[in-house]
Amino acid sequence: MTTFILACAGLVLLSGLFYLFPSRRGSGAQELERANFEWYRLRQQELAEQGDDALDDDARLRLLEEEQARAANKSEPMPESRRFPGWLLLPVVAVGSGALYYLLGAAPDVLLNARLQQLDETATATEVYSVMSAVEQRSSQRPDNLHYRALLGRYYMGQEEYVQAADTYTAMAEAAPGDAYALAYAAQARYLAAGRVLDGESQRMAEAALAINPHQRTALGLLGMVSFESGQYRAAIQYWERLRATEQPGSESDNMIAGVIAQARERLGEAPEEAVEPAAAPVASGESVASAGVTVHVSLPAGASVNPDDTVFVLARNPTSGSRMPIAVQRLRAAQLPMTLRLDDRHSMAGQKISTSDEVIVVVQVSPSGQPGESNASWLGQGGPLQPSASGEPVEIELTQRRG
Repeated sequence: MTTFILACAGLVLLSGLFYLFPSRRGSGAQELERANFEWYRLRQQELAEQGDDALDDDARLRLLEEEQARAANKSEPMPESRRFPGWLLLPVVAVGSGALYYLLGAAPDVLLNARLQQLDETATATEVYSVMSAVEQRSSQRPDNLHYRALLGRYYMGQEEYVQAADTYTAMAEAAPGDAYALAYAAQARYLAAGRVLDGESQRMAEAALAINPHQRTALGLLGMVSFESGQYRAAIQYWERLRATEQPGSESDNMIAGVIAQARERLGEAPEEAVEPAAAPVASGESVASAGVTVHVSLPAGASVNPDDTVFVLARNPTSGSRMPIAVQRLRAAQLPMTLRLDDRHSMAGQKISTSDEVIVVVQVSPSGQPGESNASWLGQGGPLQPSASGEPVEIELTQRRG
């Protein structure tokens, strides 16, 4: 901010030089005099060739009259009171440009961003309220700024002001209908504001979020919870299985989701699902397996390296379907690369079976944040289309670094 102010001050001073010390240029009268003289010289040359002295005298007389008229005009200078003092333009330009920038520019946003950065875990409730009140006021002045709306939505949710949160996120979703985050949070806030009732519009928002991003955690958790509360236990299991695939195996969240899935299975009268090993089991090259699936060998280019703690998602999808929802998923750590692994019905999601698919493509994502999705990946790879079979012969997938 200080650098910006100094740069603006420098530009104002530079522009002031043009007002205080204007460049010296010839006046219009001087230009006219030169033009008349040039005309007289050419006319005199023509008359000399014609030998007409009377016409020559006439031309001299006209030139003399014009010179006398200009002299009379010069003898009457403009009164000092009628002259505009040019130096006044410097403060007017400086003050006017500063006022316009403050009213129409981003100066309030810069100051507000500085206040937001100063908030930490030691900030008092009064300080947070003061900053968020400023954000609320600025958001009303800049309704197109979705960043402010997202901040207000999170603040209202944290304060359990669900009606205000629902209004904020709904407006945000209307302004950005292709944003899965805005759609999912709008659906969640509307659900809570309505007393844990999901209306048709809120359900449409949550489903639209999943159509954009099949791994959207808020939408998966919300639809799974609503399905469970309405007695649709099979649908709840499918949503929660998709949500669990985004969690680190063995983590607290993974165990919690496994617990609610077990409750849903119990309501259906099914036996609890057998525990799945947290790490992907390697498959020996050329090994024959019982169920139909696909086997891939995932590796990095020679000399490349990744953080060993990064998460690797290996997804099988239907290449002909418009849905990006995976059929099967395996999750492992980057420290396990290179690795040969297999996707089969043991890793299927939402009741789908890879063994019944005609073709699949295998997508590999290396995510430093632990969240699936190409936008969260630092390295990507893809193989296929592949036909599921009982053969364990692996298909090579070499990862490439994601650009941008």
